[in-house]
Amino acid sequence: MTDQKAPSKTLNIALWVAQLVIASSLVWASMLKLFQPIEKLSAMWPWVAQVPVMVVKLTGIVDLLGALGLVMPQLLGKSKLTAIAAIGIIILMVSASIFHLSRGEGYLIGVNIMFAVIAAVIVWGRLRK
Repeated sequence: MTDQKAPSKTLNIALWVAQLVIASSLVWASMLKLFQPIEKLSAMWPWVAQVPVMVVKLTGIVDLLGALGLVMPQLLGKSKLTAIAAIGIIILMVSASIFHLSRGEGYLIGVNIMFAVIAAVIVWGRLRK
């Protein structure tokens, strides 16, 4: 049996930065979806005006839960739960990409792809223990 080492201090810091970048972006998106009037929000994201308001609110809640999942378990020393949350972020970003592609908005999925890749690195790094 091989002994795997805990992530180095540098890797741990890099993973925290990655987690905080995604989490802060998700909190920002969540707050907009939950509290911004749909008319204002649709100026930034046209899809918002074309789906039921409850879908927008639900995606806001999912974004917020994803952000909390990337940060809270790690603060409690539960790296595996952080990795599971990051897997959820990957699923969220793939779903968002499919949604945008189905609407002919392929030009919008760059951020989704970037976040999915960063989340995959978080999964890898947090499961290294």
